[in-house]
Amino acid sequence: MKQISILGCGWLGLPLAKKLIEKGNSVKGSTTSENKLPILKNSGINPFLVTLESESVSESINEFLAESEILIIDIPPKLRGNNPDTEKKVFVEKITHLIPFIEKSTIKKVLFVSSTSVYGNENDFINEETIPNPETESGKQLLLTENILLENKNFQTSILRFGGLIGEDRHPVKHLSGKENVEHPDAPVNLIHQKDCIGIIKKIINQAKWNEVFNAVAPFHPTRAEYYTQKAKEHNLALPKFSSEKSSIKKVITSEKIENVLDYQFNLENY
Repeated sequence: MKQISILGCGWLGLPLAKKLIEKGNSVKGSTTSENKLPILKNSGINPFLVTLESESVSESINEFLAESEILIIDIPPKLRGNNPDTEKKVFVEKITHLIPFIEKSTIKKVLFVSSTSVYGNENDFINEETIPNPETESGKQLLLTENILLENKNFQTSILRFGGLIGEDRHPVKHLSGKENVEHPDAPVNLIHQKDCIGIIKKIINQAKWNEVFNAVAPFHPTRAEYYTQKAKEHNLALPKFSSEKSSIKKVITSEKIENVLDYQFNLENY
């Protein structure tokens, strides 16, 4: 049994916590909403109200980290790019303020949930050896945060870069349904299902694969036009209409390292 703290019990963190508890682990989970505290508690999670700011961290952070060996950081940058001057390095600063609390806690391993957005939009076949080249503010801050965590010698860090997140209650086709002039029809999809996200995290923990960087994208890359047209039909939604005016980005992200190092098999039936 392991004592694990999950910073961010949202769309992924909450079901992840439940699965870890099912396997006999003890889990502390954080939320920024008081209304969610009972939900976490009823799921068997030891709940904490934790808020990270650019210049401060909630007082509850010490108790949240106490006695845990593993910390999973699963909080999105939440940057929209509308005001890059004020948003610059906000997420990086939040994690930077968190690090001293990690250093003086019992945490020895950190798993940071990142994104394949650190690679930018390039026509390429991308693996973990590819040099990141983020174009969005979110991608830039995620990459800076990755490096800050990896360089810290007080704990071991593994980075998990997820592709586009999908699940039973979350699918991009719902946002694309009925839209016109959708770009990049010939671009391959790079997606990861919630169930595979959880399965991969469990493998990293169980096999103690630390000081690693993993891309997590299903080995399933039909074009956007093929995939979202088919999904719209399956969900009885209005078909998106794609535009070929601009050339599509041919970016394929491989997860061969996850398949080989972790011996993980993706369940393609979920896609």
